[in-house]
Amino acid sequence: MVKNSGGQMDAILIAGPTASGKSALALDLADRIGGVIVNADSMQVYSALHLLTARPSQADTDQVEHRLYGHRPADQTYSTGEWMREAAEVIADVQSRGQVPIIVGGTGLYFEALLGGLATMPDIPEPVRTARRAELQANGPAAMHGELARKDPETAARLSPNDGQRIARALEVLDATGKSISVLQAARGEPVLEAANTRRILLMPERDVLTGRIDRRFRQMVEGGALDEVRRLLDLHLDPSMPAMKAIGVPELAAHLNGDLDLENAVDQGAAATRRYAKRQMTWFRNRFSEDWHRISSPTLSNVDLQLILRQPTAGSL
Repeated sequence: MVKNSGGQMDAILIAGPTASGKSALALDLADRIGGVIVNADSMQVYSALHLLTARPSQADTDQVEHRLYGHRPADQTYSTGEWMREAAEVIADVQSRGQVPIIVGGTGLYFEALLGGLATMPDIPEPVRTARRAELQANGPAAMHGELARKDPETAARLSPNDGQRIARALEVLDATGKSISVLQAARGEPVLEAANTRRILLMPERDVLTGRIDRRFRQMVEGGALDEVRRLLDLHLDPSMPAMKAIGVPELAAHLNGDLDLENAVDQGAAATRRYAKRQMTWFRNRFSEDWHRISSPTLSNVDLQLILRQPTAGSL
């Protein structure tokens, strides 16, 4: 477990749905206290996706140090376990310099792993992984979901028949270990951070406010060059099941580039997909994050908020 000495807070965590203002809040806070921003968004790790994932701008990264952004190529998958190991190293490094890590993102599982621990998953032999990935590409996820339902009905019941990556992963674990991935995931290891020694902020804007932000931002992304970003991604000829290819906005803009949608419809559909994603995120946060998270609707950091964040932890505080 990563922990500061001297009774100081270990880290500040900022979570929330897409377009809720997390990055702006983190930047303001980091600038005021000399913190370092650490990415906790599963799509912002990919170097090929800058605009569409709303990664911090060059001006932002020049102003404040940012870690774990855009450091993975688009032809790789990236697991929660990989992020947790990298985040633990970054947090320890930041703390060793006497600074506060500010962990910000919209991937709820990352925060759960950070505070609650993560199961130690086995290494999958490369032949097993290669065979299952080839099977996924050849036969599609639905057929593999049927196999999983016969061999591991508990795991199959919680996975969508269209979620090829997770279905293939579950079958790989069965092949390699003979055990259900659900059983292995239930045995969690030590958390990286102790929740009581962190400040946890959850941004939950009003729905109409968030909808307006999403629609404006997606159009700005397209006007700012997102089509070129998707064109470069398509030029890599990646497997459509790769996570980067399924990032919000990529399928819709790719359809336009392939001649299947006019630009206005592509923009409308991309914004609609983003709104649906934000709704799922908010539902997830409401159901999975405890009341110990300080919930706010506005990303503006007032002086009162700053004092609340920086004070010593007490029962019922951040």
